[in-house]
Amino acid sequence: MNIGIVGLGLIGGSLAKSIKRETTDTVLGTDISVSTIHKAKLLEAIDLELTDERIGICDIILVALYPGDIVRWVKEHSHQFKPDCIVMDCGGVKQSIVDELFPHAKEHGYTFVGAHPMAGVERWGFDSAQGTMFKNASILLVPPKGMSLELLQGIKKFWGALGFGNVEITTAEEHDRRIAFTSQLAHVVSSAYVKSPTAQRQHGFSAGSYKDMTRVARLNEAMWSELFLENADFLTGEIDGMLQHLTDFRQAVAAKDHDRLLALLREGRQLKELADREDLEE
Repeated sequence: MNIGIVGLGLIGGSLAKSIKRETTDTVLGTDISVSTIHKAKLLEAIDLELTDERIGICDIILVALYPGDIVRWVKEHSHQFKPDCIVMDCGGVKQSIVDELFPHAKEHGYTFVGAHPMAGVERWGFDSAQGTMFKNASILLVPPKGMSLELLQGIKKFWGALGFGNVEITTAEEHDRRIAFTSQLAHVVSSAYVKSPTAQRQHGFSAGSYKDMTRVARLNEAMWSELFLENADFLTGEIDGMLQHLTDFRQAVAAKDHDRLLALLREGRQLKELADREDLEE
């Protein structure tokens, strides 16, 4: 197959490298940075530059841009897609994207599927891309209503060939609700945590806990601010819940209420154990 990739940053670049590593497909890639395109070709992450003239030969196009740019790129280039082309985004939110592109795809005769590769590191850009990033990772798919089982199975097979160990079919609303907690809230908390002045004096006094809590504070603020605002309702709800839990802990500590503090910590441990057990059962 001919696979087009729009955006050769961390995710798009890793997808390109994974496809070249795991399949015999031809990869065509493009990026806003000309030097990134040249580097990707030099390192054989892509075979050809994805020009406007070559969009029409792509069987699958993966759009790894910011949410607003995903919608704009697809709409601007949809007239160049081949009739049976499958277009998938790689964005971290889904409702705002599929609301625009599901009806657009139906009107213009291409197939659009929302996709979210659940992998990454705290760096960004093509230089951080890894061909093994998606080994045993999850891929979340939001297909349009009425998609044939045969086509959906083919899409799942495509992602499985790249090393993804788990394929989850979901709705845009459910995706955004869960991602607000599992991904976005974690980045908010990490960024808030590292703002303590003590973070600049932690050297020699920190270990795994500090590193785990602050790892994702090294984020791409341009991308994450857009993701947060595109999912503002669900994320606000999660932040409100976190504030309440922190208030509970603050009150217990300030009052030196040992029994209350013990109960709060026990509840957290038990809920973590329950969540881990459910992960193992799945």
